[in-house]
Amino acid sequence: MKSVFITGCSRGLGKGITDIFLEQGYSVFGCSRTRTGNSFDNNLVHQTCDLSDLEQIPDTLRSLLSNVTQLDVVILSAGILGDIKLMQDTTVSELEQITNINVWSNKVILDFLLKSDIAIKQIILISSGASIFGNKGWSGYALSKATLNMLAKLYAHEFSDTHIAAIAPGLIDTGMMDYLCNKVDSEKFPALKRIKAAKGTPSMLSPQEAAQNVFEALVPLTDWKSGSFVDLRQIFSPDEYAELMKK
Repeated sequence: MKSVFITGCSRGLGKGITDIFLEQGYSVFGCSRTRTGNSFDNNLVHQTCDLSDLEQIPDTLRSLLSNVTQLDVVILSAGILGDIKLMQDTTVSELEQITNINVWSNKVILDFLLKSDIAIKQIILISSGASIFGNKGWSGYALSKATLNMLAKLYAHEFSDTHIAAIAPGLIDTGMMDYLCNKVDSEKFPALKRIKAAKGTPSMLSPQEAAQNVFEALVPLTDWKSGSFVDLRQIFSPDEYAELMKK
C-alpha cells in the first residue's frame, strides 16, 4: 500500500488532500492541531500537534512514524495567513508567529525526515502565489511563503533521492477566503478585488477540487527541477495563469 504524510490534515486544503489520498487507497499519516474525522479512518493514523511549538514536533513525528520505512509522498500543508495589513503596521512578533508555522515548523519536519531512515519519493510544500506577487498588505504571509519557496530549493540539494516542489494550489474557497472577501477593505488592498471577483466562479476551487489537482499533479511536478516553485495553474489552467501573470 502506498503511503503519505500530511500536515494540517483536519481542515481546509489539508483535509481535502487527506480525503483524496484515502479515497485513492493510500495509508495516511497525518498531524494537525485538532483530530480529523473521516469515514476512511481505518487507513488514517493521526497525531495531534501544534506546529507553533517547534520543540514538540520531533517527538510527535517519532510517535507517528515509528514503524514507517517508506513514504511515497510528504505534503506539508499546514499554515496560517495572519492579518492583511501594511508592513509598517505589522510587528516583528506577528511576523515571527507566522514564520514559525509557515516556515520553521517545516524545517524541523524536513530535518527529522532527512535524518531518519525513511525513504521518501516526493515532498510537496504548499506555498502560494502571494510568494511572488508581493501585493500590498500580504506582509507576513507573502514573506513566509517566499521563504518557504527558497527552503524547498535549498533542501533539494540535501534530499538527493527525493523530488521536492513548492506549489501554489490556486484560489481555494476556505475560511481564509471568507476573511479576505468579507473582512478586509479591498479599496485599501486592491489585490483583494480579484479574489472577490473569483468567489463563486470556477476560478475559485473547493478544497476537494484543489486537493484533486494536487493529487493529479504528483507526476507532472516531477518534470520540474527538484526544488522548483510551481503554480498548479501552469499545469491545469495555463491560459488563466498567463493572464494572471500579465496583470
